[in-house]
Amino acid sequence: MKRYSLYILLMLLSVTACKEVLEPTPYDIRIDELALKRADDVPSVRIGLYSAFRGIAASLVIAGDFTADMIQHNGTFSDYRELGTKQITSTNGVVGGLWGSIYRTAYVANFILERLPQVTGVSEANRKQVTAEAKFLRALAYFYGAYTYGDIPLVTTTDQAANSNIPRTPKAQVLAAVLADYQAALPDLPVRPSGGVAYVSKQTVYAAMARYYLYQKNWQQAETNASLVISSGQFTLPADFETVVLRNFTSESIFEVGYTINDDAGTLTNLFVTRREVIPSNQVVAALVSNEAGTRVATITFNAQQQRGNDNGWTVRKYGTALEDNANLVIFRLAEMYLIRAEARAQLGRLTGVNGAIADINVLRTRAKAPTITTGSQSDILLAIERERVYELAFEGHRWYDLVRTGRAQAVMSAFSPNWNNRYELWPIPQSETQRNPALRGAQNPGY
Repeated sequence: MKRYSLYILLMLLSVTACKEVLEPTPYDIRIDELALKRADDVPSVRIGLYSAFRGIAASLVIAGDFTADMIQHNGTFSDYRELGTKQITSTNGVVGGLWGSIYRTAYVANFILERLPQVTGVSEANRKQVTAEAKFLRALAYFYGAYTYGDIPLVTTTDQAANSNIPRTPKAQVLAAVLADYQAALPDLPVRPSGGVAYVSKQTVYAAMARYYLYQKNWQQAETNASLVISSGQFTLPADFETVVLRNFTSESIFEVGYTINDDAGTLTNLFVTRREVIPSNQVVAALVSNEAGTRVATITFNAQQQRGNDNGWTVRKYGTALEDNANLVIFRLAEMYLIRAEARAQLGRLTGVNGAIADINVLRTRAKAPTITTGSQSDILLAIERERVYELAFEGHRWYDLVRTGRAQAVMSAFSPNWNNRYELWPIPQSETQRNPALRGAQNPGY
């Protein structure tokens, strides 16, 4: 089927993680330089762009959920112990890995944007679409970078000399560039991508803009963009929530990162299942087994034989293998759009009625066979949405970002861990970058 074209191609194209971030290694550069000279090179370079972005996905789950109250450390790896015990350092390998993936994606996108206009024999429609994809994925990478690290270098060229000594750009300026790229990409993307939701489309951009405006507290635009996705008719909620947990490319997926037998989301599968390096925290277990969560308890499973010592016996089910058909990582799905719209409407004071926040919450609760909400104050509904995001989006990388953007991180996390400090509302700039890039020396985030 066409929707799996990227998924299949990724089996043939594996791109290794980039350790030299702002100054990529010759291996990563030379392949792209040799590959984009003829029209026939465009498809493989395009796949290389998606493959570069794919490197971000697993790290986002770790950042969003491991930094917050969703997991407890259960193994021996120091990187995950730091996240589990809230003692994060600038030498943490996961911290450096996400940074590297962000800048690798930006580098490949910049390469396409610089080189593609010079390639002859490419149809105008194809040139516009690939250019739009490069702008969108660069923007999405920088969106994650800005909300993870704060002020970050805004790299818009492949010039190694310039990139090797580039300072941090104010977060607001980075986010302005993100929005500009989203807006520039939108007109030239298809309404329905021919390769399915493994590729970006106009609906992907609307979903990204809904999240962007939610984080910016622009409630009206968040509602508008979420509504565009919901009303498009392209996506539907599977009747059984377990489908979201156990299947790739479900009917509600808007943009999904595909993995293969050889390179599935092995980091997460290994951490959650094989090694049990991390396990669901007692707090999230209590939330997911509650009556309010309904069938969303399917996100986790219990095995009494694993219950020993600090191990509570619970395991995350969301990430398996390509053979099991649930190896992919979802970047945007329909349920999040309902949650974004509910939060925006609640913030605007629209709580009840068919266009109110409660109605959107109840769409998801009905799917989950959980009790519906009938009334509540604005503050009650906003807290209900916070809980709803835990039930619905658990282990998809949202929790830490949600707590920080709503100003709830200190209250929630200090109750969760005695080691929590407000410096953990941002990750540190990786030490390797502050050592390599002269413009980043002395520019570390506070407290690290």
